[in-house]
Amino acid sequence: MKTVWKKRNQVGVIMTILCVSVFLLNTACISKERKSVVLELKQGTLSLIPLNRNTVRVQFAQSGSVPMQELIYTEKSSIPEYKVTENDKSMILSLEGISVEFDKGTEALTFKDANKRIVLQEKVGGRFMAASSIQGEATFQVEQHFVSPKDEYIYGTGQFQDGYLNIRGLSRRLTQVNTQIAIPFILSNKGYGLLWNNYGLTDFNPADESIELVPVSASGEAVTVNATSTSGNVKETRQTYSFTASLEVPHSGRYSLLLDVGQRMARKYYLTIDGDKVFDVNNLWLPPTTSAIVELTTGKHTIEVQGERNDKPVLYWRPVSEETVFRSPVAQSLDYTVFAGNGDEVIASYRELTGPAPMMPLWSLGYIHCRERYNTQAELLENAREFRNRKLPIDMIVQDWQYWGKHGWNAMRFDEDRYPDPGKMLQELHDMDMRLMISVWSKIDTQSEIGKQAKENGYYIPGSDWIDFFNADAAAFYWQNFRDGLLKYGIDAWWQDATEPENDDLQNRRINNRQTPGEVYRNVYPMYVSKTIYEGLRKDDPDRRAMIFTRSGFSGMQRYAAATWSGDVGHDWETLRRQIAGGLGQMATGLPWWTYDAGGFFRPGNQYTNTGYHEQFIRWLQAGTFFPLMRVHGYMSNTEPWRYGEKVERIVARYLDLRYRLLPYIYSQNAAISFKGSTLMRPLVMDFPEDSRALEQKHQFMFGPSVLVAPVVEGGISQMKVYLPECPAGWIDFWNGTSYKGGQMVDVDIDLAKIPLFVKAGSILTLGPTKQFTSEDTEQPWEIRIYPGANGAYSIYEDEGNNYNYEKGQFCIFELSWNDTEKTLTISDRKGKFTGMKKKITFNVVMVSPQSGTGVYQSTPDRTVTYSGKSMVVSL
Repeated sequence: MKTVWKKRNQVGVIMTILCVSVFLLNTACISKERKSVVLELKQGTLSLIPLNRNTVRVQFAQSGSVPMQELIYTEKSSIPEYKVTENDKSMILSLEGISVEFDKGTEALTFKDANKRIVLQEKVGGRFMAASSIQGEATFQVEQHFVSPKDEYIYGTGQFQDGYLNIRGLSRRLTQVNTQIAIPFILSNKGYGLLWNNYGLTDFNPADESIELVPVSASGEAVTVNATSTSGNVKETRQTYSFTASLEVPHSGRYSLLLDVGQRMARKYYLTIDGDKVFDVNNLWLPPTTSAIVELTTGKHTIEVQGERNDKPVLYWRPVSEETVFRSPVAQSLDYTVFAGNGDEVIASYRELTGPAPMMPLWSLGYIHCRERYNTQAELLENAREFRNRKLPIDMIVQDWQYWGKHGWNAMRFDEDRYPDPGKMLQELHDMDMRLMISVWSKIDTQSEIGKQAKENGYYIPGSDWIDFFNADAAAFYWQNFRDGLLKYGIDAWWQDATEPENDDLQNRRINNRQTPGEVYRNVYPMYVSKTIYEGLRKDDPDRRAMIFTRSGFSGMQRYAAATWSGDVGHDWETLRRQIAGGLGQMATGLPWWTYDAGGFFRPGNQYTNTGYHEQFIRWLQAGTFFPLMRVHGYMSNTEPWRYGEKVERIVARYLDLRYRLLPYIYSQNAAISFKGSTLMRPLVMDFPEDSRALEQKHQFMFGPSVLVAPVVEGGISQMKVYLPECPAGWIDFWNGTSYKGGQMVDVDIDLAKIPLFVKAGSILTLGPTKQFTSEDTEQPWEIRIYPGANGAYSIYEDEGNNYNYEKGQFCIFELSWNDTEKTLTISDRKGKFTGMKKKITFNVVMVSPQSGTGVYQSTPDRTVTYSGKSMVVSL
């Protein structure tokens, strides 16, 4: 044993190094230091870094590795207590909630939870790192293989358009493009989460076998379509071309396929194997890659791909095996973090380390109305007033792009010819208790006044008109103009559009004032944008709670009050299904705020009279009622509900009422997201990890802890099958109070005004009065619905809703507890206070049954009580 000085991460530390013979030609030196355990292996340095009670970061570096700037972790957590034990065969690092065992023979790591149950294992020989280069600069390729047993279900990697929720064995390429959000995080039913710490392109389960397809012919007539681009509305003439190839597989089995169309964006996904269709998806814009898992038999197969004539499609394939693989072609170390625990424990731990999500404003949780686009100040205000006249609840109206008009793209000012007095427009909206969100881009017209200054100062990413947010001076310049041009009007929320930057635009470019290859930070541009805006708002508009709405995201971005949406998608049933699966995939990565363009962004030309589309629109909106944010949007559309006729407007109004009635429940979950690291829109793995049938559901999800949502995702049906997860006390139908056992598939009758909703028995569902806007001061009572069958509890949170006083402790909480045996509801003492807190609240308490406590609106109460903040017991 010897004591040496060693420098790690530029911090001098004293370490004791113990060298233990691992096998004949290799020696592992185990270095115990305060922050980590370092193992010197023949191939490189393996570091195990405890981050908190149930989290360990793993880094493997080789000679020449340069430490990267830390972007994901806030590094505010104290170093947890841990111990290291070892024998001739292994070394074990143990924390309260996780342990890591290093096998001295194989050099593979095994991760166990607090109960010493194996949750994850590296595959023997599965660690890979090799020197490489990018744009002439030294880098490394890194790859790690993990064991994945057959009964594992894996979720995450962000929002993708391939329609898969369980992605075990699926190949995905993680890049940022319109409609795709790449987040290198997965969540497993085996009791772990894994964050792959890399800022560039990452391949998940990369497929190394490939075939290039050859163009055969054009098929169908050329079609001219209206599309969007980074310079506005455009027309494109498109014609479908056919590409073919022959694929030979060595043995029968399941294969993962990844189709790369060979352009930055696709227009169509169409793949057949031996004439059998694998997928057929059309949209005006699609990500360049998509994936599927198929069964193939031994031998040759004929492949056909259809696409745009400039496509150069390549089909990648690999057998599905019992492993999960991460690969990054640009890295300085092999770097990943393992979180042990159930879904909530994993996400809470991730947020503890990467930053909590700030509270969203109360008004952002109401209805957000958007269209592409309002063309004048008068037009926007006219429609805002019409919402109020028709008694349709709304909290925010959105001004989409091109309000800058003659001043140039994203000039950060209104065109006075069409918006003569933006300040007055905001005042009129605020007088109606309505908020405004406005679209601001990360690109600026180089010929605009601001653009000329940015160009002169070198603030663009070379070869583009995207601002180089990696350059601190460029980011500061952007914020200064943002603040001076727009902040003064009192605008409430900020729609940071196209923050990928659009369509993976960092590839082959230089960033940070030309100092760095864009590939190094290829996926983190959206986080830099949100960081710039959030920190600017906290500094220059400190009294108002920030809300940022953005089209792309990355791990850690939740700390910047950023919400995402699914981009420029179509409107059909398959697209709806894929959005729900994509949103749930993002929820599994720890970014809690998401929605979509309800009704689809691209819509049919006859949308106002097309009853088939009306059904689709209603189903999109009904599902969106139970998303973290509820929003409608549509391209070249007047999306207001009354445009579609009285029937559609009536159903929309019903679901707006339901959304607003759920506000006490939703806002309390808003607090749970911020204070406890919780998740509102919950893939079923978070609550039912042991229920394999629940894990197979791609479109059902939990809305908070109590409500099971089963969106209607196909047309023309009057009945659908819903899986009720295993739950000891069972489930109760929200609409009719009927009780069901868990662990079964049930047939549910539906109509156009109803989607299946079930509440977990033992739940306490708090419903407020109907409102026209979230802050409406009404003396109408709350309704507390008790769903009998088990004991239950719910924590109610309240604050001012629109500022940061909650960070100073100005909020209140009270607990609701249901004793099912005694049939008593206990309401606790109210803890805390804030300005404007009501001294008394009237509660209508209802025991749910087929005769009472069902549907959207108030029921006849079993008891009515007045709560003044003191503990009370209500007997039913």
